[in-house]
Amino acid sequence: MLHDDLLVECKIDEGEIPRTAAPAPLPAEPPPKIDVRDPHGINQHLKVDFNDVLAEPSSFHSFDKVWTWSDILFEASKLWCYRIISLLCAVPVSIITGFLFAILGCLHIWCVIPCVKLCTISMPPIRTLWNSILEIIVVPVCVSIGRCCSSIYMTVSKQ
Repeated sequence: MLHDDLLVECKIDEGEIPRTAAPAPLPAEPPPKIDVRDPHGINQHLKVDFNDVLAEPSSFHSFDKVWTWSDILFEASKLWCYRIISLLCAVPVSIITGFLFAILGCLHIWCVIPCVKLCTISMPPIRTLWNSILEIIVVPVCVSIGRCCSSIYMTVSKQ
């Protein structure tokens, strides 16, 4: 009898026929790695195709070759204009944003967090002091004013 740890569970989808023959040979080269440059989908709104911009209704049709070449030229001009503009802008923008994020990180690490920690540490004594001031000075004054004003009655009459 086999032990449970030696058994391997294999899931078979319906319609799939299990193979009893030797497995197929592995491909010589692994499939190309997909270069995902927007893994979090930040720029989903920029996915624009030719059909999103230009469309011919059923009552109007240009020549098929004109439509095909328009599609090709649109995609090519969009791609190459983006590449040229990003070539000119990517390096300076990367340097500027890197510098800004470095400044923000440094300020956050060396200024903001220590101030927050300082306030967190110093607040309990300040809260105790403020509570004492309220109980010693403000509460008696407010109670006295309340007692003085509690005997005031107003009547509204129409003349």
